[in-house]
Amino acid sequence: MTVAYLTGEYPRATDTFIQREVAALRALGIEVATCTVRRTGPEHQTGPEQRAEAGRTFAILPALASPRGLLRAVATAARHPARFARAAALAWRTSPGGLRALAYQAIYLAEALTLAGHLRTIGASHIHNHIAQSAGTVALLAAELTGLPFSFTLHGPDDFFATDRWALPEKIARARFVACISAFARSQAMLLSPEAAWPKLHIVHCGVEPGRYRPGPRTGTRLLFVGRLAAAKGLPVLLEAFEQALRTRPDLHLTLIGDGPDRAALEARARGLPVTFTGALSQGDVAEALSTADLFVLPSFAEGLPVVLMEALAAELPAVATRIAGVAELVEDGTSGRLVPPGDAPALTAAILELMGRSDRPSMGAAGRAKVEAEFTAATEAARLAALFRGAP
Repeated sequence: MTVAYLTGEYPRATDTFIQREVAALRALGIEVATCTVRRTGPEHQTGPEQRAEAGRTFAILPALASPRGLLRAVATAARHPARFARAAALAWRTSPGGLRALAYQAIYLAEALTLAGHLRTIGASHIHNHIAQSAGTVALLAAELTGLPFSFTLHGPDDFFATDRWALPEKIARARFVACISAFARSQAMLLSPEAAWPKLHIVHCGVEPGRYRPGPRTGTRLLFVGRLAAAKGLPVLLEAFEQALRTRPDLHLTLIGDGPDRAALEARARGLPVTFTGALSQGDVAEALSTADLFVLPSFAEGLPVVLMEALAAELPAVATRIAGVAELVEDGTSGRLVPPGDAPALTAAILELMGRSDRPSMGAAGRAKVEAEFTAATEAARLAALFRGAP
């Protein structure tokens, strides 16, 4: 079978878990044709794996912008007028209201027409979407245009902030199945759907490859954050907590790997502190940084189930994270790390100092790796997803 995978941007440096999932599905014999709404820039192609994926991924907007692509979209609508009418009605019905939103729905319909033409060309048998926002709407409409079964992976937290805007109840109702990345995500989908739909809500984690991660030499002084430098990650709280921790442990150093809209402000806030900003790094470089760090810190305000936490635990690195969404399904408080309330700098400081002062960090790291190996490997999770694809008629 050929499964068309659609995301808003692929491959992205921040979404390497999708790339791992695609590779694992291909290893299981499923043909995965990657599609993206927008073509990613070179800043996201941080290694040969990303560059190779970018080269084989169909990009909707560049195709639609070409005269040939536009004519192809029009021809797709004209060839199947009844399906086009149903898709247009669905786009209208799932609009959150207002002229601006309706204009976006028209754009999504045009993108869906372009995608539908491509899916017929490659002989796709199923459409799967990751991150069920605008790209999810394109996938939903493309399924109506082609008659192909549709499914999606539900992440959160942004999906849950605007369920009406992204028509999540409609997407759940029309999906052949929904892959929820955590029990928390599944519970939110249950809130949005009738009880009769609950059996098609499946927990499929975004997994990692534990073999990529190994502990290396550690000094007992290095703190590490990996992620997007954006408001949702709570980094001002981390910098406040780190500054307080330095009063007790002036030998500590903090490294922040990643990029984002808040980088300049965070660099200004951290001036004079032993903090290093590296920018975005390749998967290999991140794995190396995880191997030599002593504590991973993720002070987020909003998350789904962070893959970077899986990577940290796989590297036998204890973690301090906020007790939000699905995080507690991964980090076991007191066993593989500590969980603290979001936005609580004193609690974060206390947790950092506690774990940096513990002599049993290696055993905590081993417990974290065991958790990942048991429940969050890319191969195991891809096998669950493959079974769902193959079970769809």
